[in-house]
Amino acid sequence: MFFFGFASGLPFLLVAGTLAYWLREGGIQLREITMIASAGMAYSFKFLWAPLVDRWRLPLLGRFGQRRGWLLLAMGLVIVGLLSMAMLTPGQLVPFVWLTLLVAFSGATLDIAVDAYRVEIAPPSAQGALVATYSLGYRIALIISGAVALLLADQTSWANVYRIMAAFMAIPVVVCLFAAEPEVVRVRVQGWVAGLREGVVEPFADFFRRFGIGMALVILVFILSMKISDQALVGGIIGPFYLDQGYTLTEIAAVTKVYGIWVGIAGAFLGGVAVARWGIRWPLLVAIILGAASNLLYLSLIGADGSLARLTVVISGENLAQGYFGTTAVAYMSALVNQRYTATQYALFSSLIMLPGKVLGFFSGWIVEVTEGYAVYFIITAAVAVPAVLLFFWLYPRVRLAGDADPATPAASQDAPAS
Repeated sequence: MFFFGFASGLPFLLVAGTLAYWLREGGIQLREITMIASAGMAYSFKFLWAPLVDRWRLPLLGRFGQRRGWLLLAMGLVIVGLLSMAMLTPGQLVPFVWLTLLVAFSGATLDIAVDAYRVEIAPPSAQGALVATYSLGYRIALIISGAVALLLADQTSWANVYRIMAAFMAIPVVVCLFAAEPEVVRVRVQGWVAGLREGVVEPFADFFRRFGIGMALVILVFILSMKISDQALVGGIIGPFYLDQGYTLTEIAAVTKVYGIWVGIAGAFLGGVAVARWGIRWPLLVAIILGAASNLLYLSLIGADGSLARLTVVISGENLAQGYFGTTAVAYMSALVNQRYTATQYALFSSLIMLPGKVLGFFSGWIVEVTEGYAVYFIITAAVAVPAVLLFFWLYPRVRLAGDADPATPAASQDAPAS
């Protein structure tokens, strides 16, 4: 899972945060940067093609197995997309944007396959530790696609940086060739109508059957709301913000990418420990509150004249909260899925959890320009967490989770209603 986490993490910044620096240096305006760097929004719609990944065994690559076949295809497309981007410049905007979308789409597909592999390869009781290992690989990939990429950009061209990133993606490809395939019995149906129902309709119908329509809708709204604060700063806005506060690429790389990623790894493992010790629920509430509060730390950087000490404090709080939040959120969503429809249901949850924050981030450049500063935007990103906290307390006594240790709320069957 370490290398698959690495594969999932590598393309993410290359179509978001790191890409924003390339676009900024290429003379692209802030409003356009935040929109282009929102190509990562493809991750928020991956549930639309997750049924295909869940049910269709690829020709040729399918001989490696249902999950590994898709892993190999997605990683291969990421490599092709990165190498193709390296042949262009941001000035060639239209083809550049299309290739950015290709990498984002391939990265999102890779996420679907990795999440399905992770959920199927181990039982719910082991997901906390497995997610922590996955998160370690993911965070190290963020160091490479973030800090290493920025440091390299100070020494060579951005085109060479993206070629080097493509070479790094070859590592998990090799690992995938020798990885074990999850041993899951899949029900095969005959006929395209039956296949469509089993692959597309049933995964969603199963979720609503297990929880009931009303409760399922509330759960989906909760998932939509819980990480808005976190996701609203992932993308094109934060890079230009650092540059506008007077920080150099090397300083940004050292503090936010190298140091910050390791703080995030510590946060991810703290989240895993918390879930193992206290279950999923209360650690998740703590994560929601910390995730929102940490965004307000960025207000202290405005007018700080490039203070590295202050930046270090801000990144310590922000990344610790992000890492902790990531582990608890993944554990929560994993507890909601039926393993018969792993890829589709988990893709739905992980897509919804990212979507509102991505939409807010898409308009972040416009908000900053209209309000003539970054302060209002940071305050907005913290305030939007309030509905998630309220929904948490409403759902707590009403919804049971797989592997729930609370005797008052026994775990629900994968095939029976949970309420």
